[in-house]
Amino acid sequence: MKDGSFDIIVVGGGHAGCEAALAAARMGARTALLTMHLDAIAFLSCNPAIGGLAKGQLVREVDALGGEMGKVADAAGIQFRMINTGKGPAMHSPRAQVDKRAYSLEMKRRLEEQPNLVLRQELVEALLAEGGRVSGVRCSSGAAYGAGAVILTTGTFLRGVLHCGSWKTTGGRMGELSAERLSGTLEEAGLRLGRLKTDTPPRVNGRTLDLERLEAQHGDAEPRPFSFSTEAISREQVPCYATQTTPRTHEIIRAGLHRAPLYDGQITAGLGPRYCPSIEIKVVRFPDMEHHLLFLEPEGRGTLEFYCNGLFTSLPRDVQEEMIHSIPGMERAQIMRYGYAVEYDFVPPTQLWASLETKVVEGLFHAGQINGTSGYEEAAAQGIIAGINAARKLQGNEPLVLGRDEAYVGVLIDDLVTKGTEEPYRMFTSLAEYRLLLRQDNADRRLMKYGRQNGLVSQRQWDRLQEKEAAIERLRRCLDTHREGGKSLSRILRRPEMSIGKLAQVHQEVRELAADREACEQVEIEAKYEGYFERQRRQIERFRHAEDKKIPAWLDYNKMPELRNEAREKLSAVRPVSIGQASRISGVSPADVSILLVYLKHGQGGTSSGLSGAST
Repeated sequence: MKDGSFDIIVVGGGHAGCEAALAAARMGARTALLTMHLDAIAFLSCNPAIGGLAKGQLVREVDALGGEMGKVADAAGIQFRMINTGKGPAMHSPRAQVDKRAYSLEMKRRLEEQPNLVLRQELVEALLAEGGRVSGVRCSSGAAYGAGAVILTTGTFLRGVLHCGSWKTTGGRMGELSAERLSGTLEEAGLRLGRLKTDTPPRVNGRTLDLERLEAQHGDAEPRPFSFSTEAISREQVPCYATQTTPRTHEIIRAGLHRAPLYDGQITAGLGPRYCPSIEIKVVRFPDMEHHLLFLEPEGRGTLEFYCNGLFTSLPRDVQEEMIHSIPGMERAQIMRYGYAVEYDFVPPTQLWASLETKVVEGLFHAGQINGTSGYEEAAAQGIIAGINAARKLQGNEPLVLGRDEAYVGVLIDDLVTKGTEEPYRMFTSLAEYRLLLRQDNADRRLMKYGRQNGLVSQRQWDRLQEKEAAIERLRRCLDTHREGGKSLSRILRRPEMSIGKLAQVHQEVRELAADREACEQVEIEAKYEGYFERQRRQIERFRHAEDKKIPAWLDYNKMPELRNEAREKLSAVRPVSIGQASRISGVSPADVSILLVYLKHGQGGTSSGLSGAST
């Protein structure tokens, strides 16, 4: 007998779980968010920051879809920076240091205020399913909850193990329990599990830092909000500080490697994130480097605790002490929390459809680190998509699947479900083929229509976007119609030294329209990069042509002897929905794709006569 019945149950209160629960509830689904610890809702387990390279684009996309991460970051931020401004607009990424406690409390309050949403402190230990379809969950308390859809956002808590030197214990995060039994029920349901590892750095008392010897890093003079609904950010910002390791630091690390769980065999899940490695890995991998850059980041306004960004480690405590004290400005630093590693189960994401629903259990969705990703922003992006699609499934609607040409969210999910991952996946701008069109500044123009269609974007937000589009069109038309020296102002604007601000100084009509900063930004970028945009649009047309060639679900790759064995195995496992997706699967060659096209053209459905008939 079940203790409660809901439309959708979200398991886990991290960044994926929060976005999933809010999206589902706002779409009218009776939703329950079950989490081990209500005071750890949206907890920033690692660095006290939101956004960054490519991650900032994800946050803005989540906001455009109707999510909360950007709004909460704006409310809890203590320093805001637009990074990579020395490069082209495709590389610009917003980042904010946030007060981690304020962020958690603000998100928790928004969840508490949300109609259709119930929060409950429970440890989920089993998935309930009937006839290949999810029916609910059972908790360690003995309570059982029924639901038409379940979204698992378990983070690092599935059979989590913490490591610091030779010391280890079960846990998904320091001081918290792990979910020991849920993994077994997932395996019983037919899902294959893997094992990943990530690290955290020490935290130190700011009172014991020699800040005068460190390089202060300040926020932007005019901070840009994450959320398209935030008017402005005017509060005082807090500095971060930069320092670096020394040759002495590296000597200490090398001397302690034989006691590092990563190298003595205690950790078995691999080396961890390639692009965010532990300090011991960096010292081993780059033996000729004498220094590695570190950033000391405040954890909030009401604390002196600093996060040592770049010093991720699971070395023993005494080695961490000696290591810290060898770093300039940290000679007297008191460690408040030691760094540690966490090993945990994940579900390789090729077992998911692009909707984030599992292929073997209908109605079961996964989002966040359970899919092998790393980062708050990647988790939130998956969470809002999973929440939307769980609600759409119960409504009888087709899922929302964003293309690689539409959003970083689309790139993220397509990479996961098509290629899978063997290490924690992190989003980078280089992973997006069409990044020039998928900029942080136009996320609202690209994606807010989807948020609006699903009831997640308010009328006020939608009206504001329409006003922005109208302002862009007025300014564009003005530049197209007014001329100087026989050339349109639009053409003149393409010159590297020219800007709308300069044109406004000499043209009254432009000056009247240039008051809208966002419209000016869009028009100027479009004018200066039009040739590149056109090239990417042509690339997208070819991409969509391949995406439009659908592969029927009944196609049996095992009955295609012309395919190579590796391709047959990969295609059978991923079950791509289009020729485009099939071509992106690792191990599937262009020749294999050509064979698929022939079978599809002749409608053979997997009979060996497909190719012989086509060649005569």
